[in-house]
Amino acid sequence: MNSNDKVLAESGENQTSETGEVRQGESTPTSQEAAETMSGAEATVSDKSEEELQQASDEELFLAALNSDSPASGSDTFSAAVEKGSIVKGTVASISDSEVMIDIGAKSEGVISGKEFEELDQETLKSLRVGEDIFVYVVTPEDRNGHALLSLRRAMEEQDWRDAERFQQESEVYRSKVAAFNKGGLIVRFGKVRGFVPASQISRERRRRATGNTPEERWGSMVGEEISVKVVEVDRGRNRLILSERGAAKEQRAERRAELLDNLEVGQIRKGRVISLADFGAFVDLGGADGLIHLSELSWRHVAHPKEVLKVGDEVEVEVIHIDHEKQRIGLSRKNRLEDPWDVLAANYRPDQLVQGTITKLTKFGAFARLVDHPEIEGLIHISELSERRVEHPKEVVSEGEVVTLRIIRIDPDHRRMGLSLKRVDSEEYLDEDWGAVVRDINEDVPLPDKPQPRKMAGKGKDSEDDEEDDQYGDYEDEDFEDDDED
Repeated sequence: MNSNDKVLAESGENQTSETGEVRQGESTPTSQEAAETMSGAEATVSDKSEEELQQASDEELFLAALNSDSPASGSDTFSAAVEKGSIVKGTVASISDSEVMIDIGAKSEGVISGKEFEELDQETLKSLRVGEDIFVYVVTPEDRNGHALLSLRRAMEEQDWRDAERFQQESEVYRSKVAAFNKGGLIVRFGKVRGFVPASQISRERRRRATGNTPEERWGSMVGEEISVKVVEVDRGRNRLILSERGAAKEQRAERRAELLDNLEVGQIRKGRVISLADFGAFVDLGGADGLIHLSELSWRHVAHPKEVLKVGDEVEVEVIHIDHEKQRIGLSRKNRLEDPWDVLAANYRPDQLVQGTITKLTKFGAFARLVDHPEIEGLIHISELSERRVEHPKEVVSEGEVVTLRIIRIDPDHRRMGLSLKRVDSEEYLDEDWGAVVRDINEDVPLPDKPQPRKMAGKGKDSEDDEEDDQYGDYEDEDFEDDDED
């Protein structure tokens, strides 16, 4: 009979059957039977709670002890096995200049020392406190001194890898900072794990700034900047974590757009960056939402295409002129932030003055001309002011694109209208006025001569009878200033 059989035989009188009764005269179990019994007891013990273990019978505890499953002396719970590569929870027992001792519930404390200790950054090391609970990675379950070799850094990395997998599965946005760069893109830390954002996955705004021939020129200024990314690939075996800023941009912009729209008001002045040009206007990024500067709001002068005044990447100051919260649209004006040319015109020009103008359009009631010195200002030459003779259509006298000398006959800044005349340019009645203007250009100290009284024109027939000086526009109405495509 072996030692196990002897122990079991001595306790045979007190052994309990499956029914829980003690039977006298029952034969002592053999080693094989005891083993089977112990195996069953092990399953029973493992399924019991801590409270049940305290109430366990002596036999169950004895059988569990034979299988090394009973708690160590003085402990009220079973110790979990410490396996290589596992992450376990422990308590900081002590901290020295060369190692950190961690109580992980094993027969001896675990230790963070050597290379693992040296790789701890100062911020992490200073954050450790004796008695604090932390998670550690088991590098070696037991070294030659009987201690488990532990790693805090690798535990943090392991947790970061698990977090990265969760972020990928749940398509969450992760916020970090650009840590470094290489020729292919940006390096972004995901916790302690080094992630990579390829150039193709960098946001449009950041790519526009990436100018230059070297990685330093393209990406160097972005180090330290905040960045939001989504996890697109996790491969722990290859230590590969691929991130995408473009993937996060859509969600980020939706959040920022909602926030911006809540704070935006008509009349506010904002700065933005031109992100695209279209035939009908320019789109401007206001830092979370895009607004549109319509073609008519780009400049005081006529603009056929936004590229005449803006280019992608330009920074512009704009005024908010319209907000549609339901459709999330923002209307902007650039020209409202520019000096009003009509104020400049009223301050520096006067009726009877000669100016150069370019014929821009012909209509049945006259011709429109843009001032050469102020192309944002356009005036009307009424058909009656084109020539002394009767004119059926302006094309008989002028043509589009032609540059002519004109005389200002009226300025109306409030209604943004200006009346011009071609036939009065060589009129004798303005001779003294024109001569005074020439002299002033030569010497500003020369006083302006008194304006001569207009002289009645000799009878010119019916047309001349309509040339009244009371209203220098002649007999045409305000609606003549409206744009008309009819030739």
